[in-house]
Amino acid sequence: MAVTQSVTLARSASGYRPPSGGVFDAFDISGTGLSAQRRKLNAIASNIANADTTRTEEGGPFKRKRVVMVESPYTQRFRDVLNSTKQHISSTHRDHLPAGPGPAIQELLGAGVESVEIREEPSEPRLVYDPAHPDAREDGYVVYPDINVVTEMVDMITASRAYEANVTAMNAAKDMIQRALEI
Repeated sequence: MAVTQSVTLARSASGYRPPSGGVFDAFDISGTGLSAQRRKLNAIASNIANADTTRTEEGGPFKRKRVVMVESPYTQRFRDVLNSTKQHISSTHRDHLPAGPGPAIQELLGAGVESVEIREEPSEPRLVYDPAHPDAREDGYVVYPDINVVTEMVDMITASRAYEANVTAMNAAKDMIQRALEI
């Protein structure tokens, strides 16, 4: 799969924007996390499967892929809330807390995570001396991708645990909603 196709697949389908202040926000936020971690696991599996690929359609060895994730930009970020509060604090006495209402809950809640692209890592390939290999250069060296399987496995375990944490958060939200309905 070409990188441009991977990038297209990694983008959000329809400009996802979770509703603010609803009971089901936890599902929306965890859902974005599940989707992003699934994309990350797919990229890691591709890296492991192609750790010894010396020739690709583009030419040269396979290049390691990494999913780039960012906070969903649809709600106000914490940094923006903090900066606006700092401006308000500086206009009062330095020993006083700001008067007036605090930020709305929608400003403090995150909107989840979004995987914006799958990027090829610009790393130097590994050179292995094997003159009998069909892809060996004139000097007898074969150019392999610089993919460390141990690093990929650690990344896979991390992504798997993050996926499990999002599932646990969804289950906890489901239990809270069910218990609220029993009241």
